[in-house]
Amino acid sequence: MSDLLARCRQQLPGALKFLEEMVMMESPSFDKGLVDQFVKFVGARFGAIGGEVELVRAEKFGDHLIARFNGRSSERVLLLGHTDTVWAAGEIAKRPFTIDGGRALGPGVFDMKAGILLAWMAIDALQKTAGGLPKSLSVLLVSDEELGSNSSRALTESEAGRCRAVLVLEPSLPGGGLKTARKGVGRFTVKAIGRAAHAGIAPDKGVNAVEEISRQIIKLQGMTDRARGTTVTVGVVQGGTRSNVVPAEAAAEIDVRITSIEEAERVVKLIKALSPELPDARLEIRGSINRPPMERTAETDRLFRLAHKAAAGLGIDLKEGSTGGASDGNFTSALGIPTLDGLGAVGGGAHAIDEWVDIESLPQRAALLAELISETSGRGL
Repeated sequence: MSDLLARCRQQLPGALKFLEEMVMMESPSFDKGLVDQFVKFVGARFGAIGGEVELVRAEKFGDHLIARFNGRSSERVLLLGHTDTVWAAGEIAKRPFTIDGGRALGPGVFDMKAGILLAWMAIDALQKTAGGLPKSLSVLLVSDEELGSNSSRALTESEAGRCRAVLVLEPSLPGGGLKTARKGVGRFTVKAIGRAAHAGIAPDKGVNAVEEISRQIIKLQGMTDRARGTTVTVGVVQGGTRSNVVPAEAAAEIDVRITSIEEAERVVKLIKALSPELPDARLEIRGSINRPPMERTAETDRLFRLAHKAAAGLGIDLKEGSTGGASDGNFTSALGIPTLDGLGAVGGGAHAIDEWVDIESLPQRAALLAELISETSGRGL
């Protein structure tokens, strides 16, 4: 058993208290006041273990947190995560933090307050067992990841650009596997514009925008190509005002998931090329790919092999896989910076009311993260 693992196991009682405090402090993406309070609390904890803490102001969302640690090597690694959750204020009163059958439960515990905890545990363990950090570290926790990271993307890309590698603290795959590939994400709105008319007196004078958007929906859904790993999903449809009025406007909101930049370009062209079916109808199309895909590269493979070796030393048979969900690791990977995702907690139920974290695995995950940070072979991070 490594000294790091032993230290992480010693940390567990205090770490669980820290996790409880984080979960009980709600941090909904849309509530800047609550997120700012949470960020200050977490920043103080990283400051207490030697981090130089910076709060980066955000206007609409919570402030973003950077904690920088100097190590024996000037080579820097980025630990990347987020402070916001999908849960609205008041959810904690319904489901307070609890421990049941070896599981920690509560809103945001898996995605991703336990990931923040693991970063804190790993850094503290390295300092206590190795006499300091072998590499310099930055911990970046943004406040709007669950909403698309519009206010934080430039900050993430800037901070990652100073780093040799990015380790993403998002939850693991089921069973603890790491994420070496993620799909990219696009958001589009297709609006059909017709002409209103009385549905009983002069229906032929109208142009039915709901019918037009229905025809476009069939075309959009047909763009899904499972063989290429592409899905095009119409998730929201709105249109019309009253049942006795030929609707003048209707709109569809579309989610696009793609596995490569080339596929993204192909699908975007298809969507932008949509044309109306009904005479005198018009279409307005807005949107773009807002998260590029995280593609599995040779650098990703190298990072995973380092993680696999470190995990083996901790008695873990580490697996890898891909997911249709996206994270801020998509941004750093697209910049060509080696990125490894899913280094957060083992558990399940992300965004669900049964969200949970496996408590026994927390010391192992923290030790794995610490071992990966401390890798100092010729190839290094």
